Amino acid sequence: MSPLPRVGFVLASGSDAPLPSTRISVLNMLPFLREAGYSAEIAHAPDRESHQPDLNDLDPRSLASRYDIVYFQKVRGPSVVQLVRRLETDGVRTVYGMCDLVEPEMVAATSATAVVTDYLRQLHPPSLRHKMHVVHDGIERPERHRVRPSDHRGSAGQPLRAVLVTSASLTALPVIGRPPSWLSVTVVGAYPVPAWRGRRLRWLRGQLAQAADGQKLATVSSLLDRRIERVAWDPIGVYDQLERADIGIIPVNTNGPAYWKVKSENRLTLKMAAALPVIATPVPAYETVVVPGENAFFANCRDEWMSRLEALRDPALRLSMGTRAREAVLPRFSKEAQAQALISVLQAALEPATADAAR
Repeated sequence: MSPLPRVGFVLASGSDAPLPSTRISVLNMLPFLREAGYSAEIAHAPDRESHQPDLNDLDPRSLASRYDIVYFQKVRGPSVVQLVRRLETDGVRTVYGMCDLVEPEMVAATSATAVVTDYLRQLHPPSLRHKMHVVHDGIERPERHRVRPSDHRGSAGQPLRAVLVTSASLTALPVIGRPPSWLSVTVVGAYPVPAWRGRRLRWLRGQLAQAADGQKLATVSSLLDRRIERVAWDPIGVYDQLERADIGIIPVNTNGPAYWKVKSENRLTLKMAAALPVIATPVPAYETVVVPGENAFFANCRDEWMSRLEALRDPALRLSMGTRAREAVLPRFSKEAQAQALISVLQAALEPATADAAR
């Protein structure tokens, strides 16, 4: 039996402080690849995160001597394309790990592409799609979920808790604005931790300075609203917040740039796996996961959000929808399932080599 290919990963961020995409698509996958018999290691990680790094110092001959496949995680740009083409010329197959961009040049240059959603795949030219394979973001901590759901409807004195996990530092809740009196909202995002008072105050002043003149009062009102708590994200604390919550929310402002359309299912499956009933803006990737009214709700305008939130005041509905949500995502979006999908991408990258050898 021939040995399995040796795989080297070129990362967009270092493993000591990885971007979420680095952690989810590569670092979480390495143990599964090794367990399957692959020789898988980090070939290059930058000192500082970069999506368009200068890779001119990477020796393609050295890479070719160590690896059969080189996987480029979310990196692009002239030096990356040049290195890919040199490796392909030297017989080393390359894979592009795509997260949230349309990047036909990298797809064309590499032997195969791992893309997080089929929606993002469909945005590429039809002639390239045969090289693109969906590998979803795997659920990282499936064992962490809400065990004892609350059994009340919420009130001003005893509010239900909603949680919103974001990579941004929101000052106000998109679409929703002010939550109803019976609901408190915890936003887990890119905020300074409370202990860093100086940085927290600078952040608050910065948000007020950036607000348009007509929005300053609304920004102050949102920042002072005691029903909205802003918590700094960390890899353990985020699950503590999920386990304390009654409802998961993902409101998205769809009036601005359409970057939100290419987002993965990660924020949705994170909350559904935690057995939370979720209300979300209908992001394209979510539409293949959500069965509206059964395992989650979609909502567009504020009136729809208020209607869905009101429905989830019912403890029985929260419990049944949260249970169905968890059941719907655990098998399909497990790390094990995504590792198998990634292995399929690696195998697909080698197919051109087999075809070349047959000529």
